[in-house]
Amino acid sequence: QVQLVESGGGLVQAGGSLRLSCAASARTFSTYAMGWFRQAPGKEREFVAAISWSGGRVNYADSVKGRFTISRDNAKNTVYLQMNSLKPEDTAVYLCATAPYDMVVAGRSRYWGQGTQVTVSS
Repeated sequence: QVQLVESGGGLVQAGGSLRLSCAASARTFSTYAMGWFRQAPGKEREFVAAISWSGGRVNYADSVKGRFTISRDNAKNTVYLQMNSLKPEDTAVYLCATAPYDMVVAGRSRYWGQGTQVTVSS
């Protein structure tokens, strides 16, 4: 069974930083891409970033380019999202997902974590 567990969320002031982690079950991690999405109250889930299984391909939403960095450590079965220069509009539940790369980017992953709350105060 595929399991994804996010951590690292919290409350931070605008301009601050957080690093999210998503730990995945070993069976999927080494072969699938990983992605981060977010969902704010009353809004649809939106793509944030994705990384291929090798780490050689990455993709970011325009709204986070230059501020967020996705990375993965295959030895630890973990993907990270370093978030810098946070803005109040980044407030959302952040979820990780796993699937083949194009499916992750398209938001069509079968496997999702439960999410971690990020709140950015102004």
